[in-house]
Amino acid sequence: MADHCANVSQCSDLSLTDLGLSWNQSYEYEQYMSLPDIRGQEAADNTFYQARIVIGVAFVCIMLVCGVGNFFFIVTLARYKNLRNITNLLIVNLAISDFIVAIVCCPFEMDYYVVRGLSWSFGHVLCSSVNYLRMVSLYVSTNALLVIAVDRYLVIVHPLKPRMKFQTAYCVLIAVWLVSLFISIPSAYFTTETTFDTFLGSNGKIFCGQIWPADKKLFYKSYFLFLFILEFVVPVLTMSLCYMQICRELWFKSMPGVQTYQIKKRLRARRKTVLVLMGILTAYILCWAPYYGYTIVRDFFPNVLLRVKHSITVYYIVECIAVSNSMINTLFFVTVKNNTCKYVKKSFLQRWRAAYTPDKSTAMQECQTSVLPVSDELPQQQ
Repeated sequence: MADHCANVSQCSDLSLTDLGLSWNQSYEYEQYMSLPDIRGQEAADNTFYQARIVIGVAFVCIMLVCGVGNFFFIVTLARYKNLRNITNLLIVNLAISDFIVAIVCCPFEMDYYVVRGLSWSFGHVLCSSVNYLRMVSLYVSTNALLVIAVDRYLVIVHPLKPRMKFQTAYCVLIAVWLVSLFISIPSAYFTTETTFDTFLGSNGKIFCGQIWPADKKLFYKSYFLFLFILEFVVPVLTMSLCYMQICRELWFKSMPGVQTYQIKKRLRARRKTVLVLMGILTAYILCWAPYYGYTIVRDFFPNVLLRVKHSITVYYIVECIAVSNSMINTLFFVTVKNNTCKYVKKSFLQRWRAAYTPDKSTAMQECQTSVLPVSDELPQQQ
């Protein structure tokens, strides 16, 4: 729960080592042990509580925006056939991933980070499951964005080549999920819950996160670097190169022939789509680069953070920025790219008219039965 790629450092807490714990203490766990506001023995740090409020607001916004927005997007895409294209099929993969985070992971994380102040209370199975789903969602989002960028590149830069078919798109999406599920297995395996502070006579809190054995330190660092390169460096570089070529094709290359209205309209639509996707890529980099940077410093140069007074507050801020990426994706895709709001409004109007506008045949029948015949209205002649 504490993070996606937990850290490893040397066993430095002698009191815990003396207790015979088989897990080595990660730097983050050790850092929690040294915080007075978490141990509950000194006055709370105002900065720490302000960070809790900020990340709490972020989680609420994510649950509302990603939960409601992605739900309507998925339902709208299922209902309206004119929205069912390859690009939207790839986007709905992102929507499903963010929707799972919003309705499954965020409520537990809200309780862990904000309500209980870094204390887990739902058991080891949920601790491992929530961490696993968070990692899977992150990698599904990353790989889906990469597939969208490559698809846009092939369509725009190489228009004469046959485009991806629906069957191919389904196979690619299955591969995206399988890869994400597979590479996230170690994080679920090494995620555990550990009670600390109980031996000091306090109430005790339960840490939920990845704590790797001391003899697996090299494996963890190799695993993290593998994920960092595979799921951040390579996708960002590939997407950046794809969009650079796309921008060159759409904005800086003269198109042959007469520019008809239909061609100009199609060009504007493609430019709008590319601008949205570039905005999503920029948001992805800005949201996740601080998190990966923080993790690298924490795991490979832990002494740097040990000298920082509000290191846990810094972690809260970095985590808040990272998890906000799902909300940004939803806002971009739902409100800008696919005009989902327009189709949702159309759906509601149709339901309202069906509920409150009487059927024409029913109205005619009621009109005929409510008006008496002329012979009955006129007085009979004597």
